[in-house]
Amino acid sequence: MSKKVSSISRRSLLATAGAALAAAPLGANLLHAQQGPIRIGMSMPQTGGLAGGGKASLLGIEIWRDDVNAAGGLLGRKVELVVYDDKSSASETPAIYSKLIDVDKVDLLFAPYATVPTAPIMPMVKQRGLLLIGNFSFQVNSKVGHDMWFNNAPWGPADSWATSFLDIGQKAGGKSMALLAADQEFAQNLAKTAREVAAKRNLPVVFDQAYPPATVEFSSIIRALKASKPDIVYVASYPPDSAGILRAVNEIGIGDNVKVFGGGMVGLQFGAVMENMGSLLNGVVNYNTWLPEKSMYFDGTKEFFDKYTKRAVEAKIDPLGYYLAPFGYASGQLIEQAIKAVGSLDQKALAKYLRENTHKTIVGPIAFSPDGERKETAVLQAQFRGVVDKNMEQFRTSGKQVILFPDNLKSGELIAPFEAARK
Repeated sequence: MSKKVSSISRRSLLATAGAALAAAPLGANLLHAQQGPIRIGMSMPQTGGLAGGGKASLLGIEIWRDDVNAAGGLLGRKVELVVYDDKSSASETPAIYSKLIDVDKVDLLFAPYATVPTAPIMPMVKQRGLLLIGNFSFQVNSKVGHDMWFNNAPWGPADSWATSFLDIGQKAGGKSMALLAADQEFAQNLAKTAREVAAKRNLPVVFDQAYPPATVEFSSIIRALKASKPDIVYVASYPPDSAGILRAVNEIGIGDNVKVFGGGMVGLQFGAVMENMGSLLNGVVNYNTWLPEKSMYFDGTKEFFDKYTKRAVEAKIDPLGYYLAPFGYASGQLIEQAIKAVGSLDQKALAKYLRENTHKTIVGPIAFSPDGERKETAVLQAQFRGVVDKNMEQFRTSGKQVILFPDNLKSGELIAPFEAARK
């Protein structure tokens, strides 16, 4: 029996393929749409200062990928991740995302972990009209205004961190504020909103200093801050800085007048950092995203952490994973729900669905504002209590980080002043 295809049939097939290619949604690859996996591309810091968070975040996404593939995939296709190490550097991400789009021809994009590596890719993603799921960056869309950006982080309105922290401090009797922030985009965004909130409340800022990101010795800065005698100390720092600042505070003290200390210190959410800092954490009030309290478990949360803990120990990454890992999983859930609802990879349709609906995830319901941030903040403010040295397992129990905000998750009251809480 002849297997030849007539010239008319060939022309018909070519015409059909050409029409399908022309109609393919932006970012989709026709070959993949016919027979290959759905490819999600991203950079993720696996080396450099952000690697601890990047590895935990990626593992969360990988667990979602494995779960969704075990359930049959999406649109009848497996999900595949295409991941590059951005080395925690903003200079790496533009080239990586150009490669993901133009060479790898991925179907969808997830942003890298953190503000600094994400900010440089925002103009390109907007220009190309591509959907981007954000990953714990802060206010990177405030100037770009991309309407297909959706941040997985629980930040909410820009001033929510400062508002909740200053509420706690003022309720404790605080009447002045000191501000200490790293001279990097994330920390400076936090500092800017803190100044704005303080100005609206007529709260004097008696100390306001930015320090170079490479700073390792904070003794002189803490002495100067202590001399200003603030009631509230708001700190916006990255992981290495956070550790250095707390060591300096432990050595020098901060003054009996300080009611609350902390607020925006990155790193105090990571298992290795918490274990290393131990009792130096006591008394600090700081932001967090997920803690092991009963009110924070949703459908699938416990099952996720059961899987995460086993795999994290094997991979020698953050064994707790509270801060980032469940939100990596939630990023996948957002895309999964949108694809199932839309029935395609049409990025404009996916963005419309994400913008107009509330989505169930393992970190709770997520609904987006027009700017792609949460409609309502889900950021916690919690105080470290009774922490001992060199004990990771203590952080798996409730009570070591007492939730002070929001009210619906609150698990205790502030111990103040800060020096008393330290003891």
